[in-house]
Parts: sequence; structure tokens; C-alpha cells
Amino acid sequence: MRLNLSKKLKERLKNGFFVMGSVVLLAFLLGLLNSSRDIAPDTNTFSESYKIFPVPLPDTISFAGEKVPMNHFGVRENLEQEILVNTYWQSQTMLMLKRMHRYFPAIEQILKKNGIPEDFKYLAMAESGFSYKVSSAGASGFWQLLKGTAEGYGLEINHDIDERYNLEKSTEAACKYFEEAYAQFHNWTLVAASYNMGLAGVEKELLKQRENNYYDLELNSETARYVYRILALKALGNNPKQYGFYLKTSDVYNPVPSTVVVVDSTITDLADYAISKGINYRILKMLNPWLLSDKLPNVDKRLYAITMPVKNVPFEDLGEYITFVDTTSVTAKAADTLKKNDGKAGKLIIHIVKQGENIESIAKQYKVSVEKLCTWNSISDTIKLKPKDELMIFEQ
Repeated sequence: MRLNLSKKLKERLKNGFFVMGSVVLLAFLLGLLNSSRDIAPDTNTFSESYKIFPVPLPDTISFAGEKVPMNHFGVRENLEQEILVNTYWQSQTMLMLKRMHRYFPAIEQILKKNGIPEDFKYLAMAESGFSYKVSSAGASGFWQLLKGTAEGYGLEINHDIDERYNLEKSTEAACKYFEEAYAQFHNWTLVAASYNMGLAGVEKELLKQRENNYYDLELNSETARYVYRILALKALGNNPKQYGFYLKTSDVYNPVPSTVVVVDSTITDLADYAISKGINYRILKMLNPWLLSDKLPNVDKRLYAITMPVKNVPFEDLGEYITFVDTTSVTAKAADTLKKNDGKAGKLIIHIVKQGENIESIAKQYKVSVEKLCTWNSISDTIKLKPKDELMIFEQ
């Protein structure tokens, strides 16, 4: 039998269900209210123990000897933004502050040699945070160099080698850029900005806006923040305690005591090579991140400087005890010195010392002076050689 309900009856049923639902919801809310009376009152302990303060701004600050116009509209706020971001990004900033002690000494030396202001070390810090990252555009290394730019400055990049990861060579390449940019702008702050935006980009904006300094330019958001980020890292690096970063001497990452072995031949297996030097493959890669593959092809007999841990020194800060057992200390300076001699390096020979040989007999064998032999290998003429010691000799 089919039940036909009138329209009025249907409306009454619908209203009844609505009323019942409202009563149930009200009862549920009343129950929650009554149960909440049993919860302990909020003591607000989090806000009492955790406080966030504005960052202190320096009254004066400069970049590469060029004073920042702190009284110009917007400059203080822009600088404060970058100091705030880096102060309260504690993990990243702490890592950078720890790492800078390892890499700044080498960078400072190369900047000084090339006549580049020391403040540019903070540009490398801003670019990469001293991590070997690759940008979305393919820029790599501490200085975040693009492949074409790096190759234009003489760096080798292929399947096996990427010298953008060689600290010394990439810093030299960056210095060449800074020199070229300064010759164009005659202003170090604009040089730093152009590292982010490009020479042509900065030049275009200077002409369009009829300005002559970075702080009065209207730029894209990334470049507009770029120099301020460098300045913020300089402020934090120079006075970390002022911004809440407390590092003991034992907390920082110090430079790894190392020496350099110069090779001019192919290394077919870097793991075997590392073992022959008394270390392992991982340590070799850590100290030479520019070696991309497991071999070093060298068809052209180029000179490569491979970094090794210095002999008989345990590196506890690397997490293990490792030693470099070679008894010679071959430095890159030896190769550089020889390159300047008549403009060519000569053929490199690695001599393995045999029983009964000494400095004088080896020098006589290769028809070179004892003085040259000692200079090439950074040793004194009184050293007592042992069998299997290695000496670097450049055939004249």
C-alpha cells in the first residue's frame, strides 16, 4: 500500500527533525562547557619563558670601505629585515658561523692577493652558506658560478672535474669578475649587486633611473635584498654574541691541516690512490670536492693539486682518526714557483726513494741542484730520507 503524505505533513516532519537536531547540538556544547571546567587554567608559561626581541642595528656600517647611508629612507628597515631573518633562522646561521672559521682564512688570503676588499668573503657566505649546493639555474660552488662564467675564467668543468668546487680556483675566478666589475662601476657596492644581477642589468638601471649608487636604486626583489643580506652576515659574523650566537673555540670548524700533492698523470682509481696515501676514498673526496668521479683522467698531462691531510695529524673534528702517512710535504707553491721559471713547468717526475739514496745522490741523478730539489718538495737539505718516500722532480 502506498502512503501519500500531504505537503503540510511533510513540512511538519521536516521542522521536527530540525528542532531535534538543534537540541542534540546544544546538549553536546553544554557537555563540552561542563567538561572544560575540569581542565587546569592556562598559566601562560610559554609566553613567559619564550621572548622574541627586535634585533640591534649598528649605528654605522660599511661594505668594502663604502659607508652605508643609514639615514636614507628605507635603508635601516631593509637592513633590519635581513638581520632579523638571519638572526631567527638560528640553525642555518649557526652553521654558517661555524663554517666560516674553516673557509675564511683561505678566501681572505686570495682576496688580499688580488686587491679585492675583505668584505667580499661575506658575499660567498651569502651565496652558498659554505655548502656545496646547486641553484635552480645551475650555479655551483661556494661562489655559485654558472658553467659558462666559470669556464670563461679558466675553470675546468666536465664529467670528472668541476673546479667550481675547488675553493682556491673558484675564489680566483670570482676575483677576476670583481676586478672587471670595479673597472666598470668604480664602486664596490655596485660590484656586489652586479654579482647577483649582472653587469648589464645594473648598468641599465643606473642609466634608466639616473642614479649612481645601490641604495637609491629601485631593483628586483632579489637584488634589492642582496647587499643587505651581505651586510647582515657581516654584522652577525663580526659580533655573533650581540645577536645571541655563543660559540666556544671548540665549537667552530677549523681549517683542516693539509698539504698538496701535485700530479700530472692519470689516476685510474681514486680509491686505490687514496689507500696508497694512507687515507680512504671518503676523506679524499671531502678534501677535494672538485673530483666528481672515481678517477682523474689527464690526457693533456696538466698539473693538478690534490689536497691531503697533513702527515701524522689525527682529525678528531672529522669524526675519526685519520693520518696521512707520506713523509714528504709537497705544496702548490713548488709548482707555482717552477711555472714562473722560464714560463714553463717542465715534466713532473715522482721519484720513489730507494735504500741508500739521499738528497745529494738523487739531485745528481736528475742533474738538478740540491737547493731546487728541496724547494720543490718544501724540505730542508738535512732531512733523512727513508725508502718509499716520494720526491717531486721537474725535469729541466
